[in-house]
Amino acid sequence: MSNINLSSISSALDEAPTKTGVSFLGKALKWETEAGAKELIDAIETCASLQFLNLEGNTLGVEAARGIAKALEKHPELREALWKDLFTGRMKTEIPMALKVMGEGMITAGAQLTVLDCSDNALGPNGMTGLVDLLQSTTCYTLQELKLNNCGLGITGGKMLSKALLACHQASYKLGKPLPLKVFIAGRNRLENDGAKALAEVFGAVKTLEHIEMPQNGIYHPGITALSEAFKQNKNLRVLNLNDNTIRPKGAAAIAEAIYELEYLKEINFGDCLLKTKGALLLGEALQEAHTDIMVLNFGFNEIGPEGGYAIVNATYNKDNLTSLILDGNQFGYDCRVQLKDTLGEYGRLDTLGSLDEDDSEGEEEEDEDEGEEDIEEEEEEEEVENAEGEDTEEEESDAGESFQKEAKESIQISKITSTEPEIRNLLAENNNATTIDLDQSLPNTVEAYCQTHYPSETMFNSLEEPNKAEAFREYFRSLPDEDYLVYLAFTILKLSEISEKSKEALEVSEALFADAYEYAKTNNRLKSLRNFLLIQLGLLKCEERSFKPGYNMQGCRHALKNAITKNIVPEEEQGFFKVFLEHRG
Repeated sequence: MSNINLSSISSALDEAPTKTGVSFLGKALKWETEAGAKELIDAIETCASLQFLNLEGNTLGVEAARGIAKALEKHPELREALWKDLFTGRMKTEIPMALKVMGEGMITAGAQLTVLDCSDNALGPNGMTGLVDLLQSTTCYTLQELKLNNCGLGITGGKMLSKALLACHQASYKLGKPLPLKVFIAGRNRLENDGAKALAEVFGAVKTLEHIEMPQNGIYHPGITALSEAFKQNKNLRVLNLNDNTIRPKGAAAIAEAIYELEYLKEINFGDCLLKTKGALLLGEALQEAHTDIMVLNFGFNEIGPEGGYAIVNATYNKDNLTSLILDGNQFGYDCRVQLKDTLGEYGRLDTLGSLDEDDSEGEEEEDEDEGEEDIEEEEEEEEVENAEGEDTEEEESDAGESFQKEAKESIQISKITSTEPEIRNLLAENNNATTIDLDQSLPNTVEAYCQTHYPSETMFNSLEEPNKAEAFREYFRSLPDEDYLVYLAFTILKLSEISEKSKEALEVSEALFADAYEYAKTNNRLKSLRNFLLIQLGLLKCEERSFKPGYNMQGCRHALKNAITKNIVPEEEQGFFKVFLEHRG
């Protein structure tokens, strides 16, 4: 039995005088196994009142997470799960599993969370699958603060988040205590218009939000308009940060309408949002009379001309609580900047002004405000964005990406499996749609030909003459060099899986080959590589290559995988990973 470091545990038990809990903040520990996380687990178990658990700045594996989850089952008093920056260097498949099991621990305990912070973790849509069950469970019916900043959720992850929160709100509402969410932070997530629209549904339903931060999400006016309508429903909104999205004048018009109804606003950050002069005029007018509680206004780097600058400055005349006004990086010109400062001085607001040293105008030239040209420019830009959104452009950022690519290339070289027959290779090169090529006319119908063909047909499988097809495939694979064995085996499993719903025999052969693949992978330490290969090919995990698209029938492939899991052909330690993805995607 390892020794317990009682002094370290004791120091971890208290973070603030008014709260008790466990903090391993910033210790840069790497928890792989339950035994390796014993110090943390002991600290959780010996804490008399675990009101918070702060694990920020460490890295957590699945097995360690299971041990933590068991300890959490004993703490229904837990209120704050502070898990920021917790998965550095982890594989994309580890993160959702770790989150899922710890969530299950809190659900089992009957905890009532008020704060959940998973910021600065490369979750992506895959990681989001590990949070879905928790977010829509009774444990989150009391959630007041949700922080998912810099998580790379993408549009898909944003929609998953929205769906989970809506389910949470609806279920809690039926119990008479609707979700009391006050703080929502989700910057740097590439939510774009569709993700923003999905989350606008949540905001419109909840109506209790006081603090919203969604900077750097690639949101244009359609998404901004949807959000603005939702903001109107949250009358107590105090902090609104949409920095570095593309609001433009059209979006500014929608936000201005909302601002008229949000009388308690204290902080507005619309920096770097391409508001232009027209947008600044609209927002300045909306802020003109009321909103006397405003403390922070950020309109920097927005291509705002003199008229827009005057509109904003004039709106500060009654803002006695103003502490910060950012107007730097616009297009005022020297004379305008002097006049803006003079006006602020008259209002007693000059000390709130940030630097005006950086100016994007040339001298004092007037800005071209031709509305027709501006509208055309805006429509063209939005059309480009909508076209881009129609494509699959989500790019998941993960510290595990580099190690994944290396591992995948070493074990399963997706791009290198090609026919050894020059005639077939030429056919495939000349025809982008390989599934339409009648390969039966080019090669004798053998197991080898089936394995060498990129997209063999059901007819080709049924025409194989070998009475024991599974053994015939195995004999062929045994003849291959060791470095090719798992590659060909894995791809053949996919080819058989494609038709597994139609052909019972193909399903049975896939079972046999699944068993061989996992035996080999386990023996040769390739389980992670095989797992990631299957998840990518089945459309359950995003590939690092942005241009990659799954080429096989995903429904059939998922059917065969589920069958292999049900029959325990897939090792028990691997089943959990697939179940998490299949449950929410399959």
